Amino acid sequence: MSYQVLARKWRPKTFDSLVGQDAVVRALTHALDANRLHHAYLLTGTRGVGKTTIARILAKALNCEQGVSSTPCGVCSACQQIDAGRFVDYIEMDAASNRGVDEMVQLLEQATFLPSVGRYKVYMIDEVHQLTAHAFNAMLKTLEEPPAHVKFILATTDPQKILVTVLSRCLQFNLRQISPAQLSAHLSHVLAGEGIPADAKALELIARAAGGSVRDALSLLDQAIAHGAGSVQGDQVGQMLGTTNLSRMLSMLAALIQGDVTSVRLQVHHMAQATLSFESALDDLARLAVALQLMQFDAADGAQEFSSLAQDDTNQLRELASQCSRPYAQLIYQVATRARADLRLAPDPAHGFMMAMLRLLTVHPGHAITSQPMSLGAVATPPVSTPSAATSAPSVAQTEESAAPTRSMESGRSVKPTDLTACFSPEAWPQLVDQLGLKGMARELAQHSACQSFVDGLMVLNLPATHRQLQMPASEQRLAQALSEKMGLPVRVRFDVVEQVGVTAAVLKQEAAVERMNNAVAAIESDPVVQEMIDIFDAKLIDGSIRPLAG
Repeated sequence: MSYQVLARKWRPKTFDSLVGQDAVVRALTHALDANRLHHAYLLTGTRGVGKTTIARILAKALNCEQGVSSTPCGVCSACQQIDAGRFVDYIEMDAASNRGVDEMVQLLEQATFLPSVGRYKVYMIDEVHQLTAHAFNAMLKTLEEPPAHVKFILATTDPQKILVTVLSRCLQFNLRQISPAQLSAHLSHVLAGEGIPADAKALELIARAAGGSVRDALSLLDQAIAHGAGSVQGDQVGQMLGTTNLSRMLSMLAALIQGDVTSVRLQVHHMAQATLSFESALDDLARLAVALQLMQFDAADGAQEFSSLAQDDTNQLRELASQCSRPYAQLIYQVATRARADLRLAPDPAHGFMMAMLRLLTVHPGHAITSQPMSLGAVATPPVSTPSAATSAPSVAQTEESAAPTRSMESGRSVKPTDLTACFSPEAWPQLVDQLGLKGMARELAQHSACQSFVDGLMVLNLPATHRQLQMPASEQRLAQALSEKMGLPVRVRFDVVEQVGVTAAVLKQEAAVERMNNAVAAIESDPVVQEMIDIFDAKLIDGSIRPLAG
């Protein structure tokens, strides 16, 4: 007898033997046992998850000689012929090659006739989304009210392309992708039936490479058996698929946590020589990072679910979890997932993978820059150098912090007449404004003015023409009162509106604010932590988000 591939040989023949579709099986089983049968079913899902298999089992359940039930006997003529694909009243049609309106009209005309040998005529239309709009429209009426002896089973991998008028006439079941754990268990069951030895790690590699498809998993298993000359071993399967396994990436994870640059470089070199998939390696590294973090949160069961490691590897991962900080585990996952998308931009996958590993080593506690990281929320402005005694202009830091006033102002005592000229000099005026405790419009008026002279108790202030609206009697009176209280002497104030004035408190304040902002931006941009985030995550500084600390 000729060899039959595993995907056909091990195709499920009953609902109980279906893998990973419990919800669909439960619904169909209850409907069959209660005789609540719909006239049209729509099965959706990716390739190899059981759409055609469910259609055949449903056809057997409807036409079994033992009666309609969820457990067809499998031995009667109808069941055996459906399994062999020879049952005259079960018609499978590929919509990809029979997609026109003429083929659909011919099918509907045949549907009007009674079944030849069975109880129902069952039409299974695969990849139904390939039908043309005219073909869909031709079947709408029959699909909504078919003859009592006709059942339609539509299958598709792309339900988005099906007309909503067709969807509304069908009972829809969404078939899920099979998890790697379920696929591994199923492959183990198949190999036990075939009498072929297998390595659990090899089955895990095949299950993950299958992408949730049972048919793909069985096809890969056939290939692995041929590649291994009758056995299925992890190293051989990894070489066949060109993928890494979790044990190999566990060694890479250990090297990253230990900060071992030499080990990382050698492992990447060996992976490149073996032509392994670096995308698969990054997937495995991200999966291990998840398991590592779960173990750090004392969730070992969840870690096992995410990693599917053998017991010895699990023990090693638990030891690594105690050596790795939680933020670093998060960073490993972030870099691994981001690097996977960046591989296509790299000169070659090996260089892209190596750079991702070097990023992780760069921020490793043993290799990170030892300078103190600066706060990302705000940056204090570096202190401005204090001018010498010979310099007449006050410093920006003194203006902002209201620092170091003259001795007479600190004491709060009355100023001697001999000191009045120094206190009311144009250079000291901006500093004096901050000492007056003014508020509101009076403060704005004083800050935008410049001291011209002080003679015989008369303070002459220059006010720029652009701010003449600030000159109001109430503000002038409040300023004169504040000056008199501060100096202990009656002071009169006169304002002269001019086009240009000298240095004002407002100008100095604005210059100080600009300088502090520039210093804050420069400090953020040069901060090593920020540079690492830009290099690793391609981060960008948001304009306007940086605020200097209040001085």
